Amino acid sequence: MSETSGTSTGSPKLRAELDGVPTYKPGKPAAAGGPVAFKLSSNENPYPPLPGVMETTLAAAANFNRYPDMACTGLTEELANRFGVPVSHLATGTGSVGVAQSLLQSTSGPGDEVIYAWRSFEAYPIITQISGATSVQVPLTEGEVHDLDAMAEAITDRTRLIFVCNPNNPTGTAVRRAELERFLDRVPSDVLVVIDEAYREFVRDTDIPDGIELYRDRPNVAVLRTFSKAYGLAGLRVGFAVAHEPVAAALRKTAVPFGVSQLAQDAAVASLRAEDELLGRVGSLVAERERVHAGLVAQGWTVPDTQANFVWLRLGERTMDFAAECERHGVMVRPFAGEGVRVTIGETEANDLFLKAAEGFRKG
Repeated sequence: MSETSGTSTGSPKLRAELDGVPTYKPGKPAAAGGPVAFKLSSNENPYPPLPGVMETTLAAAANFNRYPDMACTGLTEELANRFGVPVSHLATGTGSVGVAQSLLQSTSGPGDEVIYAWRSFEAYPIITQISGATSVQVPLTEGEVHDLDAMAEAITDRTRLIFVCNPNNPTGTAVRRAELERFLDRVPSDVLVVIDEAYREFVRDTDIPDGIELYRDRPNVAVLRTFSKAYGLAGLRVGFAVAHEPVAAALRKTAVPFGVSQLAQDAAVASLRAEDELLGRVGSLVAERERVHAGLVAQGWTVPDTQANFVWLRLGERTMDFAAECERHGVMVRPFAGEGVRVTIGETEANDLFLKAAEGFRKG
């Protein structure tokens, strides 16, 4: 080896697929000591942990010098009982986005294609590009809903995975049972369809299907769920997939070892066992969602029907100005520059401040 080889000024070679990967932009928090009192930018649950969850988590913390149960045995057994699925059909990860990344690792690489609606969850293009696969983005309809016919037509022999975000983030819109079943019937059996249901608990339209019911007799369908939204465990990072055994097994192979902490596992189990309280809280948030939606419509805004815990305003070039106006009124929202603003349903006081800001902006 040359005496100078260790002092080369060159940089380590990195994968070309990482060039130009977009940066995930989390919701901007309220500034410490600043005028913003409420964060409505991350679709977080405004309620504290469910009864018994904090106590369970604190007890688990006494042992965090030990590795967690890598198989998430207690959690997967609880989930199997809750949803009536085999334990072998479950895989866990660091939030549903962590499981989604494992899905990409398991199915797609250079030369493969991944289809999803756009705009949809902003992690999809990131994790697709990191895998080396090619994104195929299919525009939403004018009503801000997945164009499933166009997505079906976009399938080629290179398609390996399709994301259907239902309800869709950031628009809150959802596809109905007949449309989704017709779409699934058109997808080749060797293409995996992932129904991302991060906001499933907020759905009130009975014609919006439960993805887990659709997966049961469709081996090429997987469902993503999370404890970050309705269950209020965003800070602990735990999500899961329900999929037939070959897919679930692949997810367990590609998961980061010990990725889900014991605190997160125990908190998730305790949250599942406090479901009555959960449903009450979710019901309150849904009532606030309907109030905010109605308030915006009364002000003259065009707001798509939402089945999630947020509302969407397509504002185009006015997006950043609207976000600044909300900040002046004490609420932080999530702008997508040049497109629109997503606003999480929060505490009643926060929602009132948002409605006031929206009214002032419309009159201004």
